[in-house]
Amino acid sequence: MSALPSQRVRPLNQRPPRPGGGYVLYWMVANRRLNWNFALDRAVEHARTFNRPLVILEALRADYPWASDRHHGFALAGMREHAASLDGTGVVYHPYVEPVIGAGKGLVEALASRAVLVVTDDFPAYFMPRMQAAVAPRLNVRMETVDSNGLLPLAATSGPFSAAYHFRRYLQKNLPGHLLEFPDPEPLRGLVPAPPGLLDDILERWPGANPELLAGDPGALADLPIDHAVAPSSIPGGPAAAQARLADFLENGLSRYGEERNHPDAGAASGLSPYLHWGHLSVHQVFREVARRESWSPARLSDRTDGSRAGWWGLSPSAEAFLDELVTWREVGFTFCRHVPDYDRYESLPSWARDTMEEHAADPREPLYTYEEFRDARTHDELWNAAQRELRADGVIHNYLRMLWGKKILEWSSTPREALRIMLDLNNRYALDGRDPNSYTGIFWVMGRFDRGWPERPIFGKIRSMTSASTRRKVRLDRYLARWGDEPSLGL
Repeated sequence: MSALPSQRVRPLNQRPPRPGGGYVLYWMVANRRLNWNFALDRAVEHARTFNRPLVILEALRADYPWASDRHHGFALAGMREHAASLDGTGVVYHPYVEPVIGAGKGLVEALASRAVLVVTDDFPAYFMPRMQAAVAPRLNVRMETVDSNGLLPLAATSGPFSAAYHFRRYLQKNLPGHLLEFPDPEPLRGLVPAPPGLLDDILERWPGANPELLAGDPGALADLPIDHAVAPSSIPGGPAAAQARLADFLENGLSRYGEERNHPDAGAASGLSPYLHWGHLSVHQVFREVARRESWSPARLSDRTDGSRAGWWGLSPSAEAFLDELVTWREVGFTFCRHVPDYDRYESLPSWARDTMEEHAADPREPLYTYEEFRDARTHDELWNAAQRELRADGVIHNYLRMLWGKKILEWSSTPREALRIMLDLNNRYALDGRDPNSYTGIFWVMGRFDRGWPERPIFGKIRSMTSASTRRKVRLDRYLARWGDEPSLGL
């Protein structure tokens, strides 16, 4: 582990720390894990410096956009593990789940009123930046946000990039200096234990999640004011499941990733995206494990900085392909969200993309589908319907098919703006990795972000198009369609 890079720390208010406070508060909102987490490292560092206990607040609001049994259940799996891991350690862990909308109002302020300072997670998308910006001025003590999102600190960029190629060149020039900066795999050492009853009055007003909720009891979820029509996924949440998924991918998928990741039948995709989104897994750990598997060191980096997809890391072709997805494509989206406040709006698309779609706005569109028909997988296209059923049932779509899924929504919607609205709602409502910068990258790529112009076609204009027929020719789908192609068997 290296010292925590100062470039990753950002104050959210101008208040000083309170040395006489009773504890250091870590408000865990995005990096929902107890290791490989720069924000937790920062909170632990302060706790040691001020010789105070550590308090961790991990909360779930009832009114976050698209709140549902699926998203709550995935997060609660991690909260259950954290409660068990921290029991008896001297760290105060408070897993709070709002029983009714607004019940949690004032909790952060109450905890902060007795703290030395507050540390939280720097996440550049969804409602979190607005929430933190609203809370920070109300606190009477210092609040810091810490970036643990990617290998390249967000502060190392001065603006967004228009294409993955340009960002890849920037990474090749600037990332090497950060490749030895890792969060601590075991940060919770040498801490002052919290005295009994430290937060009794606060916990009485805002009691922690009950055992039934932490256990994932469907009946407990049913009492919450969230969307119960979006059922929990069969994909388990939590850090333990994330570690199991990573180990399986490294053992069985990584060596085949380069050639087979686009084939739904091959099982070579990583399946890590939900865990990265929910913070149950760190990109730094994933990178470290890939590097160890390949006996890699920074000495193997190429001197070339020409933006080439392959060859720069000095790894096997499959590992190079995987890191291009994990680092280049994932982090270009995080950088965009950091620098472009309206990242999720139609107006944030490049002007050439908006111009070409608007020039073709009057092109005949046949068929046209409503939101409800898309939602319920009631199109004429068997492959598209299968992808939508996978999304509704499990909260994921195979990455290659997600591109096709979006392109056809653009083709079968009345306007590009309506297509974007439908894509965002379906993805954010059902996908376990929805509402994430990387997820927004995929949706807006459908409409030209990070892409270039292509030969002009009806409806799409110069936007890249895809067809189900060509997809069927290119990728292996027999097992995929056998699983997701029979609607009655899923009870949708």
